[in-house]
Amino acid sequence: MARLWFCLLLEFCSMLDTINGYYNERRSQCLYSSRDLNDMVYIDSYIFNKVEYIWFNSTVGKFQGYTRHGIYNAERFNNDTALLQRERADVDTCRHNARNRYSCIIDKTVEPQVMVKSVKQSHGSQPAVLMCSAYNFYPKFIKVTWMRNGKEIEGGQTSTEEMADGDWYYQTHSHLEYMPESGEQISCVVEHASFKQPMEYKWDPSAPAPERSKIAIGASGLVLGIVLSAAGFIYYKKKATGRILVPT
Repeated sequence: MARLWFCLLLEFCSMLDTINGYYNERRSQCLYSSRDLNDMVYIDSYIFNKVEYIWFNSTVGKFQGYTRHGIYNAERFNNDTALLQRERADVDTCRHNARNRYSCIIDKTVEPQVMVKSVKQSHGSQPAVLMCSAYNFYPKFIKVTWMRNGKEIEGGQTSTEEMADGDWYYQTHSHLEYMPESGEQISCVVEHASFKQPMEYKWDPSAPAPERSKIAIGASGLVLGIVLSAAGFIYYKKKATGRILVPT
């Protein structure tokens, strides 16, 4: 005999038994859609070989059978006052567990870290491409839009799905293709549960200080390389002619 227990966030539990090739399952579910949990429904199902033969529904308040065996047991269970009382009370357990889930998981939010940068410059008739990236946010659902001179841009946008980082956080990236114009203002607007209102992140076409430093370092390295190459070439020529100048 093999027995397995499954529980998902305390709102769906199932016990499986396999005996001599037969499949027996008891499944308990807490179903709701409203934040105040007033529509909570508790369902306790009995399944044999993937056929549900009896269940308890808290909205009905008693067991119902669907097969000959199920009808017989439903009548027997409904005559058991203690069992029926426990089943009816389980809807309150559902509400308790759901409230814990909201307070521990659903109501927690982490603000995204947002970055707007250029990934492709415009060349002739080729459009430029900007990327708006949001990192390390929770929960998953987020909305990213683009604004140009105070108006929402339609078209020319592609976005990735919210991708899990593997540590409960998510990331997403939105790309915008556009033809640059002088004096324009482009921004990325992010809407997320962690924000009280949509947050706007403006694109700054001027390179930030770290980028300028990288450019300066690269240029210095190039100049140094040229100087060293020239010095090596002069040394080689002098050595080849037998005249090596030794500095004093």
